[in-house]
Amino acid sequence: MSQSNQPIPADVVHRPELNRFELEVDGRLCRADYRLDGNAMSVHHTEVPPALEGRGLAAVLVQAVFDHAASNGLTVRPLCSYVRAWAKRHPEVSGLLA
Repeated sequence: MSQSNQPIPADVVHRPELNRFELEVDGRLCRADYRLDGNAMSVHHTEVPPALEGRGLAAVLVQAVFDHAASNGLTVRPLCSYVRAWAKRHPEVSGLLA
């Protein structure tokens, strides 16, 4: 059963105590993990459960990371390959890269 026609949720939660952004979909947790190194958010891991792949959820998480960085005077160091690829596809965030 394809779930690609499902709307993408926008209720990403920042959990600074866990150094991650979370998105719960269908009872499953999607996440983007980071370390704060001074004023740089080093994003080292993104994870979307296999049952939820292909719905753009990782992109929603990464957009939330960059939005948070922009709003808080931070930069983003994309250590995760997905975050690096996403940033290359979104040149508008290049000024936020560490």
